[in-house]
Amino acid sequence: MDAIEARLRASFARQTMMTTLGAEMARAAAGEVVIAAPIAPHLMQQQGAAHAGLAFSIGDSAAGYAALSVLPEGSKVVTVEMKINLLAPAVGARLVAEGRVVKAGRRIVVVASDVWAEGPAGRKQVATMLGTMVPVEA
Repeated sequence: MDAIEARLRASFARQTMMTTLGAEMARAAAGEVVIAAPIAPHLMQQQGAAHAGLAFSIGDSAAGYAALSVLPEGSKVVTVEMKINLLAPAVGARLVAEGRVVKAGRRIVVVASDVWAEGPAGRKQVATMLGTMVPVEA
């Protein structure tokens, strides 16, 4: 495990929201992070699909950690804007959010995240997100 991955995983371990969702950091590297969470019965909406809040939560975190990965050690980021387009019902066994840096600047980091539902029927994109992260004082 390299220094970037270790730093991101240590921060992720302190996120109680991700723990509540059963999410895990599946991959972490400079500029990209993957977070997965099960589509558990308590995370579903009334029509039998994962709630959009689950997709948004892990997509936002994947994008945020991707942003953090390109900043100096000791940095922190917060989301200041995040847009989501829901593309299909999130049906399957788990959701996987693939976050990436679109452009890193000195004052803002533009990020994106794609969210996929995975299950016995295969893999289907259920959301795409675009947002802005801002470095904050540690």
